Amino acid sequence: MTTTPSMANNLRRAESSVPKKALFLPEESDYIASFGLKAVALVKSAEDSEFVRGLREEACLAKLPIHVGVYEPRNDAGKVKNTLLWIDHQGKITQRYQKIHLFDVEIRDGPVLKESACVERGMKILPPFEAPVGKVASTICFDLRFPEISIALKRQGCDIITFPSAFTVPTGKAHWQPLLRARAIETQSYVIAAAQVRVS
Repeated sequence: MTTTPSMANNLRRAESSVPKKALFLPEESDYIASFGLKAVALVKSAEDSEFVRGLREEACLAKLPIHVGVYEPRNDAGKVKNTLLWIDHQGKITQRYQKIHLFDVEIRDGPVLKESACVERGMKILPPFEAPVGKVASTICFDLRFPEISIALKRQGCDIITFPSAFTVPTGKAHWQPLLRARAIETQSYVIAAAQVRVS
């Protein structure tokens, strides 16, 4: 999936997928914009987001759970939450994981990215939950770089660890596949890594 700044367009793309047991979408599925714009203009609560409302309706209609990364507002202004929602087959949000490890990087001859400038860091690992595909554990993107979170989730009995992502091209080329394999091998778990396409 390649997310755009249009939530309506992103919803149409997400709805066009018809899997059999569950739909796994990437981080930032609702929109991608500059960090400043994220914090100020586009973020909406799950209750007010046309993107999330549309996915909840789709989950109900298709009787299909959906795992999706979105932005949500904090209680105070200035920062947002990078969250991962599990929407069950009845359209209810039953789990909400907030990204723990934020992506702050300065790529040589490339962009300087500082997620912590506008995203609030999550503070807890959530236990795995039962799903039609097995016991699912939620993490987001840069959490992949830290094996401790995956090992902790495996100790809690997960079958699958998710890494929905919006990896940059340079960091993706450098270590996306090796890190996914490493997390799968060291935990003896499946990994599901729905990713954005052509993120700079």
